[in-house]
Amino acid sequence: MATSYFSIGFLLPLMMILAYSHAFIPLLNPSLLPRNSELLRRYQSQEISDQSSSSPSEQVRQKLQTQMEILRKQDETSTTIQPSDLEIVYQDDHLVVVNKPYGVLCTSKEYPSLAQAIFEACKPSGITIDQMIVHRLGRETSGLMVCALTMEGVRGLQTLFRTRKITRQYEALVVGHLNESEGLIRLPLMRDIDHPPFMRVSTEEQQRRLLDLNPDIVPRKLMEAPKAAMTHFVVKTRDYLQPEQQVAPVTRLQLTSISGRTHQLNVHCAARGHPIVGDFVYGYQGTAAPNGGLDSSELPAGAATEDVQVQVQKQQPQRMCVHASLIRFKHPITKETVECISKPPF
Repeated sequence: MATSYFSIGFLLPLMMILAYSHAFIPLLNPSLLPRNSELLRRYQSQEISDQSSSSPSEQVRQKLQTQMEILRKQDETSTTIQPSDLEIVYQDDHLVVVNKPYGVLCTSKEYPSLAQAIFEACKPSGITIDQMIVHRLGRETSGLMVCALTMEGVRGLQTLFRTRKITRQYEALVVGHLNESEGLIRLPLMRDIDHPPFMRVSTEEQQRRLLDLNPDIVPRKLMEAPKAAMTHFVVKTRDYLQPEQQVAPVTRLQLTSISGRTHQLNVHCAARGHPIVGDFVYGYQGTAAPNGGLDSSELPAGAATEDVQVQVQKQQPQRMCVHASLIRFKHPITKETVECISKPPF
């Protein structure tokens, strides 16, 4: 009997070709495809690609790459600083304290930075520009920063920071009026895999999610264990950005970073329901998770309402209102107390 043009032997290859050409391959059973065929190899390649692109690890990696590119673009707009622009608050043979302006990169290999200006102006002895920097302030943070000028200074300052024997206080405007006059924020921090490379308050649920990630795909820094973080705050004043109409309430805080974690002040203030004014990352409608990663129901009583955050957003200055206002430590070489103070520009 002659084979019909509509037999299974004729239709199956035709169906497979049509399915592949119309991107329907995932609906086919690969066991029906001939072994060692080009079609099977292409199907398997597509299947692997689909699994990879949809995996939690790959999604985190892609989000990180996208955000890092955005941050690099932002660095291009950073404020240029020359050695002659430096405001030196204290200097001796081993270290220097400078007042960093807002908008200036602390370090950079591509763009003008505070580190480069200090290196050219102060001419450190026997150390590199990278060794000179023992701590950092973010681009949006202004204020006091201490740098080493000798290897003795490097070792001494590193010890002070490691043992937390250096006091750093910040002054900040936060959204809304805090109920308390003073307090201690104890909230552990971790990287936010939903908004990498930013930080968030650590929770058990977020920690469990790390177990599903592949360390060969996701950078290990994003998978680090949570770190304890403590911030002490004191209310200095409660005011309004429009005092006549009593619109856009803000609180001026003195913040002491006890543990010195990455973005600690930003996340802790946001997690209290009072983000820093002008914080376009952790503040209202920011790039990172709202409320420091916490649900609004987990915020303490008196947290700034959405209406208040909108009011402040409309009136806030085009900068983040946080300033490193005091640094105090025992000089690692002379053993004398060094204390520098800087008034915030807001």
